[in-house]
Amino acid sequence: MALLDSILITGGAGMLAHAFAEVCRARGVKANVVSRAQCDVTSVPAILSALDQFKPATVVNCAAYTKVDQAEIDRDAALTINGKAVGFLAEACRRHGVAMVHFSTDYVFDGTLMRPLRPNDPVRPRSMYGASKLLGEQMLREFAPARWLILRTAWLYGPGGPNFPQTMLNAARAGKPLKVIRDQVGCPTFTFDLAEATLNLLATDAQGIYHLSNSGSTNWFEFTQAIMREFGVTPTSLDSITSADWKQMRPQTANRPGYSVLDVTAYEQKTGKMMPDWRDGLRRYREMIG
Repeated sequence: MALLDSILITGGAGMLAHAFAEVCRARGVKANVVSRAQCDVTSVPAILSALDQFKPATVVNCAAYTKVDQAEIDRDAALTINGKAVGFLAEACRRHGVAMVHFSTDYVFDGTLMRPLRPNDPVRPRSMYGASKLLGEQMLREFAPARWLILRTAWLYGPGGPNFPQTMLNAARAGKPLKVIRDQVGCPTFTFDLAEATLNLLATDAQGIYHLSNSGSTNWFEFTQAIMREFGVTPTSLDSITSADWKQMRPQTANRPGYSVLDVTAYEQKTGKMMPDWRDGLRRYREMIG
C-alpha cells in the first residue's frame, strides 16, 4: 500500500490537523482525523485500537503540547505528550507495518548558529518545550517503524486554533498597545503550506529528518508589522523590544532561540518543489479567514 493511500491524522482538534484534513480532501487523499477523545496518543491501547479500526498506510502525528511557556511549569505533561507518546506511536506503527510522520520544532536548536539550520546541525534546546520535542525525535528513532519522517517546522500559524497573527490582531483591534520582540529571527509557517509539503514528501521515498517552513526570514516585530498591513489594521501603538526586555517583564517565560531559520534545501531537492515565501503564506491566510 502506498503511503498516501490512507492516512490517520492524530491531534484532530488542532490547527495543523485542520489544515491536513483540508489539504487531503483537496488532493483526493483518504484521511481519517482523530481527536484526543478518539485516540489519546499517551495510551497504547487507544493507539492500537485506532490502527486496527482505520488500517492506515501512514500515521501523521499532529498531537502535541504546544504551550511553550506553560511547559516550563507543566513539565510532565509536555514530556509525556511531546516525548513518550511519540515512542508509543512509533512502536505501534512498527508492529503494524505503518509509516509515521512526526512534527518537531526549530526550538530544538539553541539559536547561536547564525545561518539557516540544516537537519544534521547540533541540537541544544533552551526550553522545556524544546527538550520535550527533542525527546519525541529520540523516541521515534529508537522505536522506528520501517518508514518514518521527522519534520521540523517553525512559527506555525493557521486557522483552527490559537496562533500569533490572530493574537496580535485581536489585541490591536481591542486598542491594546503592542510590544513585540525584534531580536528573535525565524520564519513564520502557514499550516496549509506545511501540510502540502508533507504530502509532497510522502509521495517520494524520503526518510529521516527534514526541515519544512515557509521560505525567507523575519523577526517577530517585522512579522507583526506585516500582519497589520495585510489585514489593514492600525494598532494604537506598536513598539519593538528585545528578548531581555521581555524576560524582565515576564521572567517566567521560556527561553527561545535567537536565530532559528530552517534550511529547506533538502526538501526542495527531494521533491523538486519550492517552499512559498512567508509573506505569500500570510496573504493566503488572510484570504482564507477573511
